[in-house]
Amino acid sequence: MSAATGMKRAGAKVPVKTMARCALLVFASLLPAKAAPAAPARPVLPLMPYPSSVKLGVGEFAVNNGFGVVLRGYTEPRLERARRRFLAVLSRETGIPLRREAALNEPNFFIETTGPSAKPQRLGEDESYRLEVTPTAVHLRAANPLGILHGLQTFLQLVRVTPGGFSAPSVTIDDQPRFPWRGLMIDVSRHFMPVAAMERNLDGMEAVKLNVLHWHLSDYQGFRVESRRFPLLQQKGSDGLYYTQDQIRSVIAYARDRGIRVVPEFDVPGHATSWFVGYPQLASAPGPYQLERRFGIFDPAMDPTKESTYQFLDSFIGEMAGLFPDAYFHIGGDECNGKQWEANPRIRAFMRAHSMTTTAQLQAYFTGRVEKIVAAHGKIAEGWDEVLQPDTPRDVVIQSWRGAASLSDAARRGYRVLLSAGYYLDLNESAAEHYAVDPFAGNAASLTPQQKQSILGGEAAMWTEFVTPENIDNKIWPRAAAIAERLWSPESVTDPTSMYARLATVSRKLDAYGLQHHTSYPRMLRRMTGGSDPEPLRVLGDVMQPPELYARMRLGDYDVFTPLNRLVDAIPPESDTARNFLNLAETLASGKGTPEDWRKAEQSLAMWRDNDARLQPMLTRSQLTADLGPASTNLRNVAMSGLQAIGYLQRHRATPRAWRTSQLSFLKEAAKPQATLVDMIVPAVTQLVEATRPQ
Repeated sequence: MSAATGMKRAGAKVPVKTMARCALLVFASLLPAKAAPAAPARPVLPLMPYPSSVKLGVGEFAVNNGFGVVLRGYTEPRLERARRRFLAVLSRETGIPLRREAALNEPNFFIETTGPSAKPQRLGEDESYRLEVTPTAVHLRAANPLGILHGLQTFLQLVRVTPGGFSAPSVTIDDQPRFPWRGLMIDVSRHFMPVAAMERNLDGMEAVKLNVLHWHLSDYQGFRVESRRFPLLQQKGSDGLYYTQDQIRSVIAYARDRGIRVVPEFDVPGHATSWFVGYPQLASAPGPYQLERRFGIFDPAMDPTKESTYQFLDSFIGEMAGLFPDAYFHIGGDECNGKQWEANPRIRAFMRAHSMTTTAQLQAYFTGRVEKIVAAHGKIAEGWDEVLQPDTPRDVVIQSWRGAASLSDAARRGYRVLLSAGYYLDLNESAAEHYAVDPFAGNAASLTPQQKQSILGGEAAMWTEFVTPENIDNKIWPRAAAIAERLWSPESVTDPTSMYARLATVSRKLDAYGLQHHTSYPRMLRRMTGGSDPEPLRVLGDVMQPPELYARMRLGDYDVFTPLNRLVDAIPPESDTARNFLNLAETLASGKGTPEDWRKAEQSLAMWRDNDARLQPMLTRSQLTADLGPASTNLRNVAMSGLQAIGYLQRHRATPRAWRTSQLSFLKEAAKPQATLVDMIVPAVTQLVEATRPQ
């Protein structure tokens, strides 16, 4: 969790914990790819997550203005709202006005629900459904509304344009999730996300069957919820950017309509500076305090030795427990460095009196008392890895940010666990890297079947040091859909080629939900170019990526006021253009390229080479683009290297050894970030150069 953000907050000075966590994340991302079994042959349909069972039929079900939907069996207002929402998305995707017609027409889409789901929604409810599509009718059946909500999304993904119009293929799908907890964590402390941004992303979550919004609501940089018992929390700790309790209830209701639970997180005892601005008596050192404007791991922490601290938390948690209906309540618990405790003579005396020799023991004492407060208010505590101590109550859920080892250790000790290591969307890793991470892989592979049942699932995480309401959709989607598939689909669904093909289709369909992952990028480019044609800038941006992991924090000086309006903020975290070109280069380097493959590669490289001359005059027009000149020139030179390599490969000529050596040396330098951007054409061109035969 904020552990991840803590690594980023560390800036240029990367602590040991940060480096260890980086290594664990990378290690965790590699393990499943080696351990996963080969995927069996499956029907090719653009579905994500891919269902448990798919049986193709014959023919197509036409989607036209004769479409009619009816609810049968158990009904409730949520199902009627789901029907209207389903028709609205289908109308936007097809251009056919279906809402009125679907109520008037003879029904041919039958939704049959057996009974209600729990209120509030509970972990582990039946989410299965059966979807039968024939040329004449569609039948969607489920035990409760949750399965119906999922089945409607699957049908929307089936709809496609054909020579005869819009239709869905005949198919029988029986489906249920692999894990009951499939979440997305959104941090709204570092950069506040308004209700509209939260709702858009809840729509995206529904589309790919994620079912938990983990709402990170307090940290060093802001406290984001109205407290009526302790109003100084939001009055002094939010810069005026917080959710009223009515807005919280609205988002919770919005999420429930989409089959999504909302779990709040209030991080204690560290990551709590925003609490201390209004209530400095909670801290372990005297104030006054101010909101942190920079990113990193800071010293302030709650005083675990004062009874008044626990009285405050008891009252506050009681208030929030009444506001958030979900059974789970996240208490954070990560990255408390203990420095304020060590510097306080009274706290050191308390530790001696209680035979504590380390601040970790003191935090365990604090966590144990907070967990009891949470339980007293009818909630189940959840926390990051650090809350796991020898005497931690067994019903506490442990969320692992440190990797497979800590996940499996907690499961062996009988705790229910969630995996987030490897699913950090803010680290700018590829969809394939996230897709390769599996909760059952690595150290968890050796767990007994009973211990594996303790693994509830996982959560993608979006920390917001470099995220604003403008670009958050672009940084979450579509990669979150790959994580959603890992947590829903059978363990055997692992082929990244299939995943990327389906991901592209699902990404386009998400536009109909109002997500802005496709529209924010060109809009930001137009702003950077002052309204002029941004095409040359887009040619550059399409093959660039932000640095992975925590490199960006070391490449610049950032705080909460830094405008996030540069090219690195506008581009997607993963370049589809560069990935596709890398696949093409691998084909050419292996000697399997067709004449059309060679032509495509030459055309692309020539475009990147020539784009520099078009782009350079534009860059000086704006301070937002003035630093991009070296990156553009670098792309030109990389493309020239690729064209030379293709020339040698096509003519089957041996290359001068000095040329090959100098090009590989140049490409190694070209791979380094420029203007906080990484040229993703470099790996492909490196493959082409390495494929040449030296004299």
